[in-house]
Amino acid sequence: MKKKLVVLTGAGISAESGIKTFRDSDGLWEGHNVQDVATPEGFYKNPALVLDFYNQRRRQLKEVEPNLGHRVLADLENDFEVHIITQNVDDLHERAGSSNVLHLHGELLKVRSVQDYNTIIDWKEDLVLGDVDAQNRQLRPHIVWFGEEVPALEEAVALTTSADFFAVIGTSLQVYPAAGLIDFTPATCPLYYIDPNPIKIPNLRNPLEIIPVFATEGVPLLRKKLLDRLVL
Repeated sequence: MKKKLVVLTGAGISAESGIKTFRDSDGLWEGHNVQDVATPEGFYKNPALVLDFYNQRRRQLKEVEPNLGHRVLADLENDFEVHIITQNVDDLHERAGSSNVLHLHGELLKVRSVQDYNTIIDWKEDLVLGDVDAQNRQLRPHIVWFGEEVPALEEAVALTTSADFFAVIGTSLQVYPAAGLIDFTPATCPLYYIDPNPIKIPNLRNPLEIIPVFATEGVPLLRKKLLDRLVL
């Protein structure tokens, strides 16, 4: 039976493919205040602005490709049972070939009814006011906005509690509840942290190895370290 590798990925891994990180240093996201484009209140105040914002993100996604970090994580499925838990809303993990991807914060290429979370539809083109589901309900981006619950969290915790190895890649570990997942790893589970600017993780009980580089360099190093452990 293959060992279970659970990987938490954040904006850093997608940034190397050309997708901008969630917020710039000035606190803006692509020039917009996050409260205006990533909250339910922002959507109700100006739905056209929000829909256009995500339309632009969707168009940008078509122009980028998975990078080496994404591809090596997919290749690790040859030797491990790999589960990706991602904070990213892009589909780069899937396009690289990863089979088990759980999106904590939703997916850019899906939309849902404003009244029913379970009405989820694949959507690759622009979404505008007047686009409705079969019950004539306006559609919105399938994104978990600030102030909304994270429905996938329970599944993410279940995956984490059964991990043999856990890796954190390209995330600041500042956004909760995702950042709290490491608290659910088994005490003996080795933790690998790939980030060029890693933060100190308080109260960590796990064996920790920091790989202080970007994902495209760090994930191949991670693969070597994990494969070396299999032959010990």
